[in-house]
Amino acid sequence: MQRSHVDRRLWVWVVLLGLTGQLAWTVENMYLNVFVHDTITGSATVLAVIVATSAVAATLATLLAGAYSDRTGRRRELIAGGYVLWGACTAAFGVVGVDTAASLAPALDAVVVAVVAIVLLDCVMSVLGATANDAAFNAWVTDATDETNRGRVEGVLATLPLLAMLLVFGALDPLTRDGRWSVFFAVVGGVTAVVGVVAWFGLRAPRVPRPGGTYLASVVHGLRPGTVRAHPRLYVALAAWAVLGTSTQVFMPFLIIYVQRYLQIDGYAVVLASVLLGAAVVSVLGGRVLDRVGPHRAILPVVGVYAAGLLLMLPARGMLAVIGAGIVMMSGFMLGVAAISATVRNLTPPDRAGQVQGLRMVAAVLIPMVVGPFLGAAVITGADETYVDLGVVKQVPTPWVFLAAAVVVAFVVIPARRLARADRTQDVEVVP
Repeated sequence: MQRSHVDRRLWVWVVLLGLTGQLAWTVENMYLNVFVHDTITGSATVLAVIVATSAVAATLATLLAGAYSDRTGRRRELIAGGYVLWGACTAAFGVVGVDTAASLAPALDAVVVAVVAIVLLDCVMSVLGATANDAAFNAWVTDATDETNRGRVEGVLATLPLLAMLLVFGALDPLTRDGRWSVFFAVVGGVTAVVGVVAWFGLRAPRVPRPGGTYLASVVHGLRPGTVRAHPRLYVALAAWAVLGTSTQVFMPFLIIYVQRYLQIDGYAVVLASVLLGAAVVSVLGGRVLDRVGPHRAILPVVGVYAAGLLLMLPARGMLAVIGAGIVMMSGFMLGVAAISATVRNLTPPDRAGQVQGLRMVAAVLIPMVVGPFLGAAVITGADETYVDLGVVKQVPTPWVFLAAAVVVAFVVIPARRLARADRTQDVEVVP
C-alpha cells in the first residue's frame, strides 16, 4: 500500500489542538492531585476518588458527544466551542480552597466542602474536555488520516502528553511552588480558550459517511454484543489498551509526589524534563517504524520495554538512575499507546469514528482511572510510609507502585498475541 503524505496544515492542527488539550489534561490528571494534596488533604483515597469520578464523567461525555458528532458532522464546532469552555472551567479551579469553603459554609467541615467542590468542578471540566478533545478532536484525526500514516501521527500524538508536562514543569511549576495556584490555573485555562477561538475560524473537517438510525442507536451501537462479534479485533485492541492504561494509572497520579516526597529530589523538574524529552524523541522516531511493521504487531515488544522500565524504577534512587529508568519506562509506554491507538483507528468503521472514541474512553480512561488509582492507593496505604508537613501526617508513595503496575501490564500478553497472529485485513462492519 502506498504511503499517504501528511501535509503541513494537518500537522499544525494535530500539534496545536493535541498539545493544548494535553496541557489542560496535565492540570487535571497530575497537578490537580498535587493541588489537592498540598492545599486541601493528603489522603491517597481522596485523590483516587477525584481521578475515578472524572473518568466516569469523561467517558459518558465522549460516548454521547462522539455519537452526536458522527450524526451531525460538527466536529469543528465541538472542538472549538469545547476548548473555550474547557479553558474557562480550568481557570475556575483557582478559586476553590479550604479558606473559600470555610467562608461560604462556616457550619460545615471546610475540607469536606472543598473536596466536594473540587470533585464536582473536575467532573464538569472532564465533560467539556472529553467532548472537545476525546470525542471530536480524536474523531477528526481518524477522519483526516489513513492506515499508511497513522503510525507517524500517533507517534507524535503519544509524545504530546509528556511534552505538555514538560512545558508545565518548565514554565509554570514555579507558580505552584510559590503557592500561586490561581495564576497557574488561569494561564492554562486562558491558553486553552484562545486555541478554541483560533480553531473556530481555521479548522476544517473532512467529509465522512454518516451513520443511519436514531441518535440513541448510535450511542449504544458499540456496546451491543452483535457489534462486538462483528468487530472482534477492534475490541481485542481496546482490551489491550485497558490493560496498559490501568497499569499506568497505578503510579501516574502519584508520580510527582513520589519524586518529591519519597525520593526527595529537589530538582525533580530536571528529572521529569529529561525523561520526557528522551522518551518523546524515541516515540517520534518509533512512530515511523510502527507504520512499516504494522502497529498491531509492535504492541507486545514496545509494552515489554515499558515493563522493563517499571522494574528498573524499583531500585532507582539517584537523579541519573531515575532519569535512565524513566526514559525506558515512558518510551515503552508512549510507543505502546501509539501502537494500540493506531491499531484502533485502523479497525474503526468509516462512519463510526466518533462513536469509537467513546469505546476508546471506556478502555483507555474509564477502566484505567477507576481501577488503577485505587490499586495504587491500596499499595501506598499498605506500605504505610508517611511524612509530616506543617504538623499534618501525610502518606507518601513508595516504589512498590511500579511493581504493581508491572504485574498489571503483564496481562497485555493475551490480547497482544491475538492481534499479532490475526490477519491485517480490517473488519467489515455487520449491522446486528
